[in-house]
Amino acid sequence: MASARPAARLAGDLLRLAHRRPTPLVDTSPQQLPTTTVSNSCRSFTIRTFFAPTTPNPPKPPKHDAPRGSPDRQARTPPRQARAAPTGLAVGAGVAVLASYLYNRDRERDSKSKTKVKLNSNRTDRDKDPDKEPPPPPSPKLQPNETTSDLRAPLSLPRYRLSEIRSQHSSTSNTPWVTYADKVYDITSWVDAHPGGDVILRAAGGPIEPYWDIFTIHKTSPYVRDILEQYCIGYIHVDDLDPVTKRPKMDKVEDPFEKDPKRDERLVTHTAKPRNAETPSDLVGADFKTDEGVFYVRHHMWVPVVDDADDAPEQKHVLSVELPDGETRGYTLKELKERFRRHKVTATLQCSGNRRNDMTRHAGKTNGLQWGVGAISNADWEGVLLRDVLKDAGLKVADPSTATAVPVQPSATPSSSTSDDGDDDIPSQKDLHVQFSALEAYGASIPLSKALDPTGDVLLAFGMNGRALPRDHGFPLRAIVPGHVAARSVKWLNKIVVSDEESPSQWQRRDYKSFGPNEGANPDWERAKSIQEMPVTSAITGVWVGSDCLKGKGKGENKHKETTVDLAGVDGLNVGCSKTVTTTASTPSSSPSPSEIKPTKIPITMQGYAYSGGGRAIARVDVSLDNGRTWDQAELIDDCSNPATPCYGNKTWTWKRWKYSSHLPPPESVLPSSASSSSTSSSSSLPTYPSSGGENSEQKKDENCTTLIVKAIDEAYNTQPESHAGIYNVRGNLATAWHRVRICPECVAACPDGEGKGEKGVKWVTGKVIGCGFEKEVEEARERKEGKGKGEK
Repeated sequence: MASARPAARLAGDLLRLAHRRPTPLVDTSPQQLPTTTVSNSCRSFTIRTFFAPTTPNPPKPPKHDAPRGSPDRQARTPPRQARAAPTGLAVGAGVAVLASYLYNRDRERDSKSKTKVKLNSNRTDRDKDPDKEPPPPPSPKLQPNETTSDLRAPLSLPRYRLSEIRSQHSSTSNTPWVTYADKVYDITSWVDAHPGGDVILRAAGGPIEPYWDIFTIHKTSPYVRDILEQYCIGYIHVDDLDPVTKRPKMDKVEDPFEKDPKRDERLVTHTAKPRNAETPSDLVGADFKTDEGVFYVRHHMWVPVVDDADDAPEQKHVLSVELPDGETRGYTLKELKERFRRHKVTATLQCSGNRRNDMTRHAGKTNGLQWGVGAISNADWEGVLLRDVLKDAGLKVADPSTATAVPVQPSATPSSSTSDDGDDDIPSQKDLHVQFSALEAYGASIPLSKALDPTGDVLLAFGMNGRALPRDHGFPLRAIVPGHVAARSVKWLNKIVVSDEESPSQWQRRDYKSFGPNEGANPDWERAKSIQEMPVTSAITGVWVGSDCLKGKGKGENKHKETTVDLAGVDGLNVGCSKTVTTTASTPSSSPSPSEIKPTKIPITMQGYAYSGGGRAIARVDVSLDNGRTWDQAELIDDCSNPATPCYGNKTWTWKRWKYSSHLPPPESVLPSSASSSSTSSSSSLPTYPSSGGENSEQKKDENCTTLIVKAIDEAYNTQPESHAGIYNVRGNLATAWHRVRICPECVAACPDGEGKGEKGVKWVTGKVIGCGFEKEVEEARERKEGKGKGEK
């Protein structure tokens, strides 16, 4: 033999050894080897010049740090592997090319060899004959570039046939895949962390686009695509793509939202599928108890279809209650209504993202639905106490006093013992949680101590405002957890589990939490506490100025009514008009000087709501008409003392409506609006003021604007933070800073109601907000800086 170890055999040895090396790859050589960085639309990785394992199977996605899923899901989910697969795939392909090249070169040089290479030689043959040449490495199942027309980079990524994806990676597979555009994604480890739970498996084995067309929130959330790209494993084979669209054919899928209930047209809709809509600002707090038609709607999926014919739900809907020892008891809706005493609780439900848009405008971009001030509503709820049902099911917990009891010293006399055998096995309620599960896969939990609190008033509710629960609000059964974030009041309830851990659902472990302003887009979800009791908050829902206020109209001209969800976020919303009085007569062709106009004090009325969680009553509402320079107190409306709107519950679980009336100081000067300045004879008599340019005019106009502020204090003297800067979190939860509404005056020919013809007027509108809703608001920072500078002079 010319060579003891031909180069081809050396390459084959290294390739075989690579199969036995662990992943991810670790370069253990003392010498730094050259590297090559490869970037592609799926991911970026680095190729180092050492050998790696190759495999015909697709690379595994990364292990996600989400909570574990249901037991059946865990049983059929294979162990996750760290993502080193793209590197291994690329390096493996490189080894294959190198081995093939060396093999052919040595074969041509070895003229003595007449033996045809066996493609299926095994390790035993090599052990018997060390000098025997190895076979070339096997080809992968699917070559990355089987056709010359497929030049999608990187060429090292596998190409998969749709038939294989459908047959081997559908919803029944242990390794579900989906496709998007022309790419393939292994979502095995994402299913348990998916906000919609196993719903994503509906798309397994095929394209995900038809489902995103239905669940439109996936298209409006920019981070959804970023998450999906983490699981990219290859491309769809070019032969399965439409030559024009470069995408696979899309089949029509069933729309699970087709049977959703019809909604009130007055609701302000953020997403249609699933429906997420808030009460319009002019109806928030218009009544103490919110009508079910305009009660805000927060859904993560479709509304389950429950047969409501005759008494079907009474007999068919079963609530399962599982105790810590695994014992399970079932209750039909009829049993719950007949066996347990009924209770009523008047409680406010508020989404953790209420006023999120306010945080976005004033602090920075946030992820989530951009709620205004209307993701909050109040109602009477009727049902049975959760603690009564848990007791009937056989739940036993240690007496709470044992947590503070001083251990008793052992005594010689048995009669001195104060505990019975087996008491140590009874769990403490402070260590347990009540997990709620819904018909549509949603899940959440609360501490067991809240459920068992005699004054906690946690209900299993089947009634709302004197009627059966509407479908949008949990028919036929839901949990009501007063004083807590509404995310814990699970709708369409069908299962309760008392466990030593929180609910494993995405909504408990990786949502509805808050973080520090510095924690960015990838916070430590496990470290953060789940939101339970809500902090104190308040909002302005109505402003009326001038004649609108005097006449008690309750509302002004509102051309933005259908889209207004927060007065603070609307530019140019008419909130009223006030008349001006002149001291000297002027001809139609002349214009009065600024000194001739003497506007009187301008009446203003505001209204809104305040709320604090944990059953804490609102003690005071402070109002400012000049951006916090001076303060006054609003009048708190005592709705619970009104016989028409009685309140039920052991604590204050409801919002507190408030109202405030006062006067704005007259503006020093008022500039004509753009519409008035372009008018004819009537506008010629409007006051005009000399200015050196448009910039000064705008500055003058800004000086007459004022910012209205409201903040609330609860009975524990908790109060709202002054700004969103200190409580900013990228999730946009708990946006509870002072609520600000900016209003500005504009001169008009006459007030809109037509009164006082010939008299000029000042129209008041909500002021311009800097940014488009996703840019940082700098106006308040500038005002604070200017105010500080004035104070130093």
